[in-house]
Amino acid sequence: MRRAVPFLLVALLFAVALVRDGFDRWVAATVVPPLISETSVEVTARDGTLLRAFTVADGRWRMEPGPVDPLFANMLIAYEDKRFRSHSGVDLRAMARAVAQAAWNGRVVSGGSTLTMQVARLLEETGTGRLSGKLRQIRVALALEHRLSKEEILGLYLRLAPYGGNLEGVRAASLAYFGKEPRRLTPAEAALLVALPQAPEARRPDRAPKAAEVARARVLARMEDAGVLAPDRVRAALTEPVPKARRAFPALAPHLAEALRAAEPLVQQHATTIDAGLQAALESLAARAVARHGERLSVAILVADHRTGEILASVGAAEWTDEARAGFIDMTAARRSPGSLLKPFVYGLAFDEGLAHPETLVEDRPVAFGTYAPQNFDRAFRGTLPVREALQLSLNIPVVSLTEALGPARVMAALRRAGAAPELDGPPGLAVALGGVGLSLRELVQAYAALARLGAPVRLSERPGEADALPQRLFRSEAAWSVADILSGLAPPPGAPRNRLAYKTGTSYGHRDAWAIGFDGRHVAGVWMGRADGSSVPGAFGGDLAAPVLFQVFGRLKPALDPLPPPPPGTLILPNARLPQPLQRFRPRDAVFSDAVPGAPEVAFPPDGAEVETRDGALVVKVRGGAAPFTWLANGAPVAVASRAREEELPVAGPGYVTLSVIDAAGRSAAVSVVLR
Repeated sequence: MRRAVPFLLVALLFAVALVRDGFDRWVAATVVPPLISETSVEVTARDGTLLRAFTVADGRWRMEPGPVDPLFANMLIAYEDKRFRSHSGVDLRAMARAVAQAAWNGRVVSGGSTLTMQVARLLEETGTGRLSGKLRQIRVALALEHRLSKEEILGLYLRLAPYGGNLEGVRAASLAYFGKEPRRLTPAEAALLVALPQAPEARRPDRAPKAAEVARARVLARMEDAGVLAPDRVRAALTEPVPKARRAFPALAPHLAEALRAAEPLVQQHATTIDAGLQAALESLAARAVARHGERLSVAILVADHRTGEILASVGAAEWTDEARAGFIDMTAARRSPGSLLKPFVYGLAFDEGLAHPETLVEDRPVAFGTYAPQNFDRAFRGTLPVREALQLSLNIPVVSLTEALGPARVMAALRRAGAAPELDGPPGLAVALGGVGLSLRELVQAYAALARLGAPVRLSERPGEADALPQRLFRSEAAWSVADILSGLAPPPGAPRNRLAYKTGTSYGHRDAWAIGFDGRHVAGVWMGRADGSSVPGAFGGDLAAPVLFQVFGRLKPALDPLPPPPPGTLILPNARLPQPLQRFRPRDAVFSDAVPGAPEVAFPPDGAEVETRDGALVVKVRGGAAPFTWLANGAPVAVASRAREEELPVAGPGYVTLSVIDAAGRSAAVSVVLR
């Protein structure tokens, strides 16, 4: 018999080996459910902050866990599966204990499922009650341990664990219940997230806060017993209130996020250059900006760093869920008439071509180009005035005269060099300078970025690394600087700081669109206000409606403006009298001015260039020729209307430079410039 013992031992070992090999083959043959589950598409800010996430196809929030507080992982393992790091998928000791407790108490007291078995159940979406289901979980758990590392198994749990309603995974739960990422959790928050997956519907804090609080306390007590948390931390955690409502998931830059997802539907993570804090501040500003202007008015805001071309904020509407305002339409991309916003580019081209200089005198009086007779917005005329003042006053007639001299096609070509794709029916005409073309807010902000960069265009982008300089200059740096210098001299809206922001406003025909775009030495921003359906907004002007919002945008962007660059070396900074003769006065090529018509009025006194004294704040003037009644203007402002006298005393403020203009009954005019003493 003793001789047979070794043979029996060998046979036993061989049998054990056969069983083990058979068991291993059985585990290896396990058909494991797919380990990759659909997760939410995410759009993130420049610092990684979540801007917006989208639910998966079945409407659930299932997100990649990302960084999770180590305290939560330690508490989870200590509470659910303290031998997780050492077992092979099944904890026989825990299972035996659970069976014994159930037999002794006549009911289930504790579970014997490991975290790996719970992951197996979540992957197969099966219950835990039936024996066949439990055996299947054991087999899948063993297979998972053979194929994955412990960290990978834990990662699956963190992604798939149920937290009530349509919440899956620790990150979705942390965002919904605490409004924050799970990378830093308090002990109370971590305990609640450990407790919820055991009974996610029964313990939902938004529906059953008392049950959630009891379950959390149970976890905290176990953590104290296990030495994971000190008693004082447990006591402090028990005083922390349980959240009683779900929070909304982040939805910053919703239009931009939707556009990025639509453009690349297979990409899970869309990184952007958006500044999350600025975006949130401007979305709040947008909502307040339209609150007092009826239920249909909308607004769009775009901010970029023109030095890098990175878009920092993009607000497509006042509120993207507001159907009355058609908030679902991204108005940063909608093509609208820019009103007067293209005037600076006409002047820049004129400076570049040597047609004009900021101090060149230009005529603002009745004019016709064939059958086209442009009018100023207020239908008044200022006579002769410097180009600088014509642009700051946003007069129509001088800019149309310059456009006629340049050719409208040149203006369109400049816009294309700036990266815009202007929308136009038919060949360009002179009305292009007054907004007779379709452009988006994004295109206009990009064009103004070229002005801010001294004529060097840049392609703006919200994607990291995709902004780049465009190959062709808009115009010379000297011309761009002159335009920026003029725009920085505009008076700010009432109540806004006098910070020399270079900006321009615009109002489209019929008061459909109110615009304001501005820049400093680093940033460029644009504001559009109007109705998404293109209908008129009575009384809406860019200067009154959009400009105050633009200045508030810069106020939220930074505490102080970055200075504009100094003038380039070749910039000609001279008064009108010292300019070269061709630059002292601009005359259109083909315009028919009334003062070229025989019988036009002439200022008989005072003569042009004279120094005259006023008498008790009044200046005596005389007109020769023309047809009464006459209208007299001083620096563009009417001072005598419908006068039939050839000699008049005009109330004028002195001393100083003044331009006097007279317009007769036929619309013909004359002007002189004098110095008052």
